[in-house]
Amino acid sequence: MAGNVPKIVVIGPGYVDMVVRCAEFPVAGQTVSGTGFSCSSTGSGPNQAVEAALCGCEVSLVGKVGGDEAASVIRKTLTEYGVSDEYIFAAEAKNTGAVMTFVNAEGENASCMFEGANSALTEQDISNAEQVIAEADVCLINGRLPQETVLTAVRTATIQGTKSILDPAKPIDHGRSARGLPIEYFNAEVMIPNLYEAAQIAERSAANYHDAKLIGSDIIARGTKHAVITMGKRGCMVVNREGMFQVPAFEIELVDHTGTGDAFAGALAACYATTSDICEAVKFASAAGALACTKFGSIEAMPAKSEILELLQKDDTL
Repeated sequence: MAGNVPKIVVIGPGYVDMVVRCAEFPVAGQTVSGTGFSCSSTGSGPNQAVEAALCGCEVSLVGKVGGDEAASVIRKTLTEYGVSDEYIFAAEAKNTGAVMTFVNAEGENASCMFEGANSALTEQDISNAEQVIAEADVCLINGRLPQETVLTAVRTATIQGTKSILDPAKPIDHGRSARGLPIEYFNAEVMIPNLYEAAQIAERSAANYHDAKLIGSDIIARGTKHAVITMGKRGCMVVNREGMFQVPAFEIELVDHTGTGDAFAGALAACYATTSDICEAVKFASAAGALACTKFGSIEAMPAKSEILELLQKDDTL
């Protein structure tokens, strides 16, 4: 990869985020006056794709939007950040996924999420993107899609010999928890659950580092090469067949944790595309996640590669 631009494919859901600021939340039958409004792109798909692009990668997003005006909001954002929308398919009879969020004077929020066209991303759509997956260095897959689509994505990356990273979020077509993940999910080279998701996968309780080690070992026993369990302020636990490694969290001033997971995933994919050292990639990703916490918003909070390297350098000198 030396001298080449890493290629990343992100497969994940996208939404239009409509935020209304108001003094107080409306209750049933009540209308309150808003004090501000914004409309932007969000979701694991666009967020992670933008983060990988900000890290200097050539990025394609595979996803689905509706046949409405909202679809142009997502496409415009991707274009602005240099992310290819060639594999953003359209479900003309559906609406684009949307999130409506109310933020009150105290900074609290209440949201309603509509999956829309995200629920229509199919196995055939993944097959249509097979060539770009085959040419990628890393395929980053978010589980918040129809389960059969996620399975096809993991399978395609495996067959093509592309490094795969799976965020095992709950499928949108299943009401149950992450427990009982299909065995094919564990063909992903790297799995990146948070501690809560990891505990559900392994059907164990999780309260400390020892629990995280046991859960990580369980995930590795099922076939995944690297289990990266994120634990917020407690950092990350990396478990593989070579051992167990703790990556401490960075000390930052928390402003908004909205985009931290997506910044972590996108940066991990970018770094893992150029190195086989999973701990190095996780440390890079952890710095990105920490920086995302220092800004408001989701895509707006994604840090650039230069910011990540600066934080890493500062940490090394402490």
